[in-house]
Amino acid sequence: MKKIILAAAATLLATFGLQAQDSRLKPDHPDTYIVQKGDTLWDISGTFLSQPWYWPEIWQVNPQVENPHLIYPGDRLNLVYIDGQPRLELERAPTAYKLSPASNNRLGPAVRREPIGSAIPAIPLDAINAFLSRTRIVGPGAFQGVPYVISGQDQRILMGAGEKIYARGDFREPLASYGIYRPGPVYADPYTGEELGQQALDVGSVDLRQLDEDNANTEFAVATLDVTRTSRDIRLQDRLLPVEERAIAALFQPGAPSVPVDGVILGVEEGVTQVAKYDVVAINRGLREGLEPGHVLAIYKRGATVRDRLARESVKLPDERAGVLMVFRSFEKMSLGLVLEADKPLAVMDLVRNP
Repeated sequence: MKKIILAAAATLLATFGLQAQDSRLKPDHPDTYIVQKGDTLWDISGTFLSQPWYWPEIWQVNPQVENPHLIYPGDRLNLVYIDGQPRLELERAPTAYKLSPASNNRLGPAVRREPIGSAIPAIPLDAINAFLSRTRIVGPGAFQGVPYVISGQDQRILMGAGEKIYARGDFREPLASYGIYRPGPVYADPYTGEELGQQALDVGSVDLRQLDEDNANTEFAVATLDVTRTSRDIRLQDRLLPVEERAIAALFQPGAPSVPVDGVILGVEEGVTQVAKYDVVAINRGLREGLEPGHVLAIYKRGATVRDRLARESVKLPDERAGVLMVFRSFEKMSLGLVLEADKPLAVMDLVRNP
């Protein structure tokens, strides 16, 4: 009898699990989808799933496909059922053809090998490119004791690409190139007061041309540098930091964090306080709390405190779910995320939690 009960319970649990996974599919989901140029993984996940962060549960890796985690325009996604569970299988686009010199210009089949850069990203790259490649969060004191801009060509105070600038500081271990950064906001945890980091706003890049020989071995050396790139006007007192080499990682997959997350929005790019769809926001949770690129968080509008006139006391209204963001860069103590959905006006100090 006990074995019968256990078997029945196991069957019920398995059935419930299948139903739960199946219920995550959109009622109007397609059975196949051809990936289009301009698609993102978030878009495609939302085509099949009512909750796109469950993508890892339906994605089926095909070992016969090269780089199976990368999806390219033209690829076909097929919804199949394996052991009763919905799965998405990848079918590469049809084989490409090219002129083959070895066959007297006859058309011959060629294995398609797309560069990684053409694979579809998780979220819109145009919204986050600068943050992926150059924007940095630095620790306390990172801007202290580093070289800084003292003048432009012909003593200009605003400088751009192609010009010559002068910087002063410690060049005793000179580098061939530097990044130019402007000290941005300092982020602190609103609950503990802990300093989480400071934004280093990308300004541009420079190559070292020469050092003033009189002070080259001191911390007050004057360097002449050539501006090779700017994202905004260079100003006096902008800082020089070593170029941070890292690969652009935009090919992560959306998913829910495996640990509980309870944080807040610390700030928005350009220092505004209102938050809208496709805004980049900073949050007070990072690698040490288990947050990684691809993690999806729900945004909650913080409930207002109102006056109960009958009871003559203050009452806090419930927090309301109002949007979704995806983390795309994680630092030790904080992260940057892109707001993908915003059902209501959002603001700094609104809450982020597990979806």
